[in-house]
This record gives sequence, structure tokens and C-alpha cells, in this order.
Amino acid sequence: MRLDSYFARKRLHTILFTGIVLLIGYGASLLTQFDPLQGIASVPEAASWAWQNFYPDAKAMERLPQILPRLLDTVLISIASAAVGAVAAIIFAVLGSSTTKVNGFFSAACRLIATLFRNIDVSVWSLVLLFSFGPTDVTGFLALFFASFGFLTRAFMETIDEVGGGSVEALRASGAGYLSVVCRAVIPSASPQLMSWLLYMMESNIRSATLVGLLTGTGIGFSFDLYYKSLNYSSASLVVLLIVITIVLIEWVSGSIRKVIK
Repeated sequence: MRLDSYFARKRLHTILFTGIVLLIGYGASLLTQFDPLQGIASVPEAASWAWQNFYPDAKAMERLPQILPRLLDTVLISIASAAVGAVAAIIFAVLGSSTTKVNGFFSAACRLIATLFRNIDVSVWSLVLLFSFGPTDVTGFLALFFASFGFLTRAFMETIDEVGGGSVEALRASGAGYLSVVCRAVIPSASPQLMSWLLYMMESNIRSATLVGLLTGTGIGFSFDLYYKSLNYSSASLVVLLIVITIVLIEWVSGSIRKVIK
């Protein structure tokens, strides 16, 4: 009986949850005047158009020497912003972690800063910085850096908090200073996971860099925007294909490195 009652409650919760989601979706479609059925019906037509128009041709391949340098710039900026963000993040993470905090005030301040930067999307950073620095590579770098810093600070804090306190307490009992505890116990123990988070951030930045380029007029995102708005769909599709290949290669390299460091 108890088991039957438990499953009955689970079914009721599932039905209620599904009903609430459907009700919210229906209300949103009414407010936005969006017809889901019409959207689903247009999928075959959209797929047919993409098959006929959105593919690289011979003329698009002639623009490859112009596209590749922008793609390389985007990749380098993405990696650099993640690396510099990680350096800043590890400092704030050490000061904010409950395992290595100096005092409660610094810990709370670091956590607040991490939360603030993490909850502001990279697109918002791009638009804000665009007014200050204009459409330059610096704008894209700073937008990715701020987003990386916020995410990595939070991730690094949680990683350091999970590190066993046995070695930390042993070093403190032996009279080791704060920097010795951090450098000899915390960082070495957490370094595999920290490196894994850094690699993930590099992958994420390369994906986000395309959007940043669209908003700031830089990098590979600018090339896509330029070709797409000029109705040069074959060149735009080549840009998309190169981005996909780059992301797949970066993920493969990152996965291989993760296997080595674990």
C-alpha cells in the first residue's frame, strides 16, 4: 500500500508539472502571438531552402584565405581570455573558498563578485563594452574575459571546497604559512579539476566568440554577419562549417588532455 501510494504521488506530481509547463507555454505563445503549429509546419520548407542555398560553392572556397585569419584570431582571443580569466579566478577562488579564506569579509566579497560576473551574459558584456572600446578585438577579449572570470571563479571555489582538509590541517599544524598551505596542499590537489574547468571554458569561449563577433563586428562572427547580410549564403555557410570543424577539433584536443591529467 505504501509503495502504491508513493507511485500515485509521483504520477500526480508529474501530471501537475506537465500541466504547469504546458500552461506556461500556451500563455507565452498567446502573449508573443506565436503559433507553434505554424512553426512546426515551416520546418520542411526551411530545411529545403537550406539544402538548396546554404552550402559552400567554388566562389566561397576562393574566400577561404580571407576567412581563416579571422577564425584564427577568434580562437586565439578565446583561449587567451579563458587563460587570463583563470589566473584572476584562482586568486578570487582561493580568497573566497571556505577552505582557504583569509576571513569572512574577503570570502563574502569574492563570492559576491563571482556571482555578479557569472550572472551577466557575455552578450550583455559585449554591448556594454562596445560603447567604451568600439568594434575592436579588445572589446571581444574583455567580454569573454569577464564571462570566463565569473564562471571560473565559482567553479574553482567549489573545486577547492571539495578538496580534503586533511593535508591542509596537517600543514597548518606543522606551522606552515598561508601561502605554503595554498601552494603545497590546495592547488596540487585541485589542479586536475581546475585544468578541466579551464579547458571547458576555452571550448565555451570559442562558441561564444561567434556571437561576440556578431555584436562587436570583430572576428569570425563579423565575417558571417557580413556574408549573410549581403545574401552571400554560400560564403556564410562556409564560415559556419569552419566554426563547427574548429569546435569539434578543440573538443577532441581538450578531451585528450583531460584523459592525460586525470
